[in-house]
Amino acid sequence: MRYDRIITGYHGCDAEVAIRLLDGEPFKPSENDYDWLGRGIYFWEYGADRAYRFAEKQVTWGRVKTPAVVGALIQLGSCFDLLDTRNTHDLATFYKQWEKEYRDAGLPMPVNAGKPPESKLRRLDCAVINQYLKLLEENEKKYDTVRGCFTEGNAAFETSGIQMESHIQIAVRNPDCIIGVFRPR
Repeated sequence: MRYDRIITGYHGCDAEVAIRLLDGEPFKPSENDYDWLGRGIYFWEYGADRAYRFAEKQVTWGRVKTPAVVGALIQLGSCFDLLDTRNTHDLATFYKQWEKEYRDAGLPMPVNAGKPPESKLRRLDCAVINQYLKLLEENEKKYDTVRGCFTEGNAAFETSGIQMESHIQIAVRNPDCIIGVFRPR
């Protein structure tokens, strides 16, 4: 499905990286084996504060010196949207086949890991999404972006189903979908 809409995304990074991005340097796609939506350039949809909090967290991991945020206008294009149940059902069907092939080959399955309930290291999710989109691409169906919604963090208040860090995340696989960048206020 083609999404002919433009969204505003926010990318948390180091201040020096932000300056280079605003000066026109291209974004570098993430290719970690634990990325939640597979390979791509990551943004929080309409989530400047969430992007900044991510950059702050990167300071504790030694990946960022000074947290910053870059805003971007993103044309979603052909979007593998995990808020569309057709896509999640197709992914679940693919997973069953992929898991069997993986196990039959004697390979250890990737595992989502990390501190519950978030399990921040999404190695299984990443591998499944990357493999599924690769299979689709081999069959001439290429996606520009991947979009997912994640409920994350502690409850906003006692017994609440609202969580403090919930967000919609975008992984841009085709950098041409980033049509402009800006410095948020």
